Amino acid sequence: MNPRWLFRMAKWAQRPPSEKRVKLVLGVIVLCLLLVAIEYFIGWPDWMTVEPAGRRGWLP
Repeated sequence: MNPRWLFRMAKWAQRPPSEKRVKLVLGVIVLCLLLVAIEYFIGWPDWMTVEPAGRRGWLP
């Protein structure tokens, strides 16, 4: 284990993050999981798909 991570864990044990920060992080995780679930069950919309442009940046 990297000593830097050990010091960081000790710092978090002495002064844990605030409730507001924990809620923020959990909210971001829930949002990401929601986007993954929508993409998995419903699919990716065609208008958000990028078409490959080829090597020169245009299609002949």
